[in-house]
Amino acid sequence: MFERDVRKDFPILNIKINGKRLVYLDSAASSQKPNDVLQSYCRFCESRYANVHRGIHTLGEAATRDYEAARRTVAEFISAPSLEGVIFTRGTTESINLVARSFGHKFVKHGQSIVLTPMEHHANLVPWQLVAKSVGAELRFIPIKSDGSLDVAEARKLIDSGTALIAVTHVSNVLGTINPVGELIELAHKVGAKALIDGAQAVPHMPINLRELNPDFYAFSGHKMLGPTGIGVLYGRPEILQDMDPFLTGGEMIRDVYLDHATWNDLPYKFEAGTPAIAEAISLAEAVRYLSRIGMERIAQADHLLTSLTLDKLSREPDVTVYGPGTQRGAVVSFNVKGIHPHDLAGLLDREGIAIRAGHHCCQPLMRWLDVSATARASFYLYNSSDDVDALIDGLRVARKVLV
Repeated sequence: MFERDVRKDFPILNIKINGKRLVYLDSAASSQKPNDVLQSYCRFCESRYANVHRGIHTLGEAATRDYEAARRTVAEFISAPSLEGVIFTRGTTESINLVARSFGHKFVKHGQSIVLTPMEHHANLVPWQLVAKSVGAELRFIPIKSDGSLDVAEARKLIDSGTALIAVTHVSNVLGTINPVGELIELAHKVGAKALIDGAQAVPHMPINLRELNPDFYAFSGHKMLGPTGIGVLYGRPEILQDMDPFLTGGEMIRDVYLDHATWNDLPYKFEAGTPAIAEAISLAEAVRYLSRIGMERIAQADHLLTSLTLDKLSREPDVTVYGPGTQRGAVVSFNVKGIHPHDLAGLLDREGIAIRAGHHCCQPLMRWLDVSATARASFYLYNSSDDVDALIDGLRVARKVLV
């Protein structure tokens, strides 16, 4: 699939689970980390660790250079229109909450609408519920068609002159649907609305060019793209970020403080309060370099092959229901087996060394739309192969013998 066996770069994949080869199919929840990222984290902590933007000493200046270099690496990876719009956060959830708190509560007005989809992760739904309740705005939802794709014709009706913001996932973490976010962003901008895209399941798996997509906000996490936990990114248009109030206060986000008021630092530091996740940001940049060496187009092609193979093999299994569209989908396959609860299936697969996710995947409204309480979910990344798909199918057959 790739020129070399990238699985060798991931030491955790050498361990045994219950005496079996680890088949890790839960990358949509969190990806594994290659040696390059692990060594980057340790190397920084062992030889360059210090706080950033503070110390006038060798380590402090070196740490600051590495941290800002990481910002440039991430900005280039997503073709961000401006470096000052690239804000390091703790993850997608914090990025979206930042926008909801600092943009939503200030700029969404009573009677306006916020347009979402029923396939949003709770992290891109609940913050907007709070904004809508606080300011008296309306939540509108673009319907999902029976095949799991969005009904764009209905989106054209829902996004109107009263819309303040659309907040849409780029790739569904349950259905795998790749949403037409470029078209939705255009619809939003035509009526003067802003567009936020949840890219948590997109950035790790496909080339992302923010200059072409043209969103107002784009959020993603490091731990789903080979980086550490506790680091994420929010890209925001600088002209919008300038007008937003700070999300958190303290540390480098402050310029001047008086007894009765304070002023804020320039972007992006205005939104990076306190001591940032320094080693994590630097390691995220190492993950970006690793992914870039492999090539995002090739990763997307490999995802497509594995997903298509899985859909084909599952379609041949009796009593298996697969959710989501047949095409235009990412490396996520959610399914159920008649007579087996997803939690029981995941537990039995674990006995075979196979790690999948089971549950509502932080998408309870989508579970209701699917008329299920939970699904099993296999999600792939660049270290997976057709052998892993075969192992999943074999494990499923074992589960059926044991549990049905």
